[in-house]
Amino acid sequence: MEAVKKEPVLFKGFVIMPYKYSVGSMASKFFIKIRDSKVISGAKCAKCGFVNVPPRSVCPKCFSKVEELVELSGRGTLETYTIVHYESAVQALQPPYAIGVIKLDGADTGMTHFIGEVDAKTIKAGMKLEPVFKDKREAHILDIEYFRPVK
Repeated sequence: MEAVKKEPVLFKGFVIMPYKYSVGSMASKFFIKIRDSKVISGAKCAKCGFVNVPPRSVCPKCFSKVEELVELSGRGTLETYTIVHYESAVQALQPPYAIGVIKLDGADTGMTHFIGEVDAKTIKAGMKLEPVFKDKREAHILDIEYFRPVK
């Protein structure tokens, strides 16, 4: 029997694949608290005291199981930032906009989020920020609309 040589068929395009992703019990509690109470929580390790935001069920410092959520004020310090000038279909905002890493008071890690109500020329590392929550929240990270300078 003679082998049939087949050439590959290439197709250029996009495939839409809707899916659901479970964030797990710790992150679910985090998002529900934001949705229902406008409260940002961190996961506090009982073994070493490390507070991780957004929370994870395993401590990134000592790898212990984490079960405790602690409420944080939501205020924090901008550690670093960038101004986004390019456009992409996956972005939540139209450019230009600022995005930064905010280390919340009482947390040992920073969380990345949008920065609003500030001129891009006046943003600087070290500035104090506070969260602004959407009126209609859905248990999603974008329920925090952005962080703004503390007034």
